[in-house]
This record gives sequence, C-alpha cells and structure tokens, in this order.
Amino acid sequence: MAIKQYSEIEACAPIPIFPSAFNKKAALPYGLTIDHIQKSMEEFLAFLGFINGQLGTKRIHRLESFMMAANFSSLVGEFMSATIPRFCNTLVKNRYHNGHPDLLPLDKFPRNAMQHGSKGIEIKASRYSRGWQGHNAEDAWLMVNLVLQQFNYVT
Repeated sequence: MAIKQYSEIEACAPIPIFPSAFNKKAALPYGLTIDHIQKSMEEFLAFLGFINGQLGTKRIHRLESFMMAANFSSLVGEFMSATIPRFCNTLVKNRYHNGHPDLLPLDKFPRNAMQHGSKGIEIKASRYSRGWQGHNAEDAWLMVNLVLQQFNYVT
C-alpha cells in the first residue's frame, strides 16, 4: 500500500474523527459518555487545525512537527482534561497542581482538588497503540488518547 504524501498546507487540516470507531457499548465512569469524549476530541482537532492554519500562513511548520513528542502528548492530555468537563458536568479538572487523577467527580473533594486519589480518570496521550508511559502507581480509571501523526509530508 502506497503512503499518500501531503503538502505541509494540506497537513494543517486535521483528519476528522470517525464516530464509528468508538465503542458505543463501553462502560464509562462518573457520567462520562462517548459523546463527551468525541466532542472534546473534535474541539482539540479544531484547536490544532486553527493553530496549524495560522502557522501555515507564516510558512511555519505544524505544531506537532516541531514539538517534542512527550510535550505534544502532554498538550493533548491537558487539553482533554480541560475540555471534557465542558461537556460532562459530572467531572472537573483536578485543581491540585500535578494531582492524580486528572479528572475528578465534581464536588467529591474539597475545592475539587486531590493530590493522590483513586476516584477519577487519569488521562494520557500516546502516538503508539501500546507501550505508552505513565508514572502514577495509584488505582484510577485510565483514558489513553491515541494521537496518530502522519510524517510523510512534502515541504
């Protein structure tokens, strides 16, 4: 199978999400739904498309082209933990600096902050479907966002 080559300008338009790729039968915690996740992912793609479109007008490479992979994964995770609560009113971003997990059930902890806990959802992002990394040993629900990047671009 030949790999399609994209120009940098074409690559600024993110590939849309395929709703059929979601497991509609997935049992999710704390009132979270597949629809909440999909909407948050669509927000991220809109953000990325906007940023990359603006960079493209200045002939600057796409954000994901020059960020270190770990930093881009962190951006994805932080964006998702900030966006999911906009669509899911039963979850809140953990307000404890570097707290675990990233999302907490709303109003279950003082000031919606928890340093280390097992109630909530930890969010990770990876370019790989396996072999992602985490450094928290605590029990919690885990959401891993798979960020596929196409690297065959013609500049």
